[in-house]
Amino acid sequence: MTITDHPDVKAFILHWGEMGTQWGVNRSVAQIHALLYLSDRPIDAEAIVEALGLARSNVSTGLKELQGYGIVRRVHVEGDRRDHFVAETDLWEMLMRITAERKRREIDPTLALLAELSERMKNDKATPAHVRDRVTRMHEFISTLGGWYDQVRTLPKPTLVTLMKLGSKVARFIPGAKAKAD
Repeated sequence: MTITDHPDVKAFILHWGEMGTQWGVNRSVAQIHALLYLSDRPIDAEAIVEALGLARSNVSTGLKELQGYGIVRRVHVEGDRRDHFVAETDLWEMLMRITAERKRREIDPTLALLAELSERMKNDKATPAHVRDRVTRMHEFISTLGGWYDQVRTLPKPTLVTLMKLGSKVARFIPGAKAKAD
């Protein structure tokens, strides 16, 4: 009996694949991640193919993508020449790696374009004022979010956990701010 023979494991893997599509990740990539995350030992690519019923090329591509995110890594098993793979199981570490990679892939290029457009439009009288204003505000907003992210990601894990658990109560530490009643 393998791990994927268990109905709850199957349910998790299928759901993670579905959620992956909602997050912009290929279903098979998310399913590979789910399998590796739940596994208590390294798994080779052939075993992933068999467990999930995916094409070898999909597994190979999916493993490369997951390694690119830094949430799966290749390991060697003594006495076996094949590459095996394990997933990051520290959820905070996984979140931080995924967030960093998504920022690098999605936010940073957008921020660079907005900075360029904002600068070009600044003195361009042919650009309608409302367009110039909206692009500039979007650039400032995303820059602020990026700066906040850069500061928060350097906080120690226990501080991040406390900050998350505080939720809206964190507003009481900001003069003049009021949190909604819980």
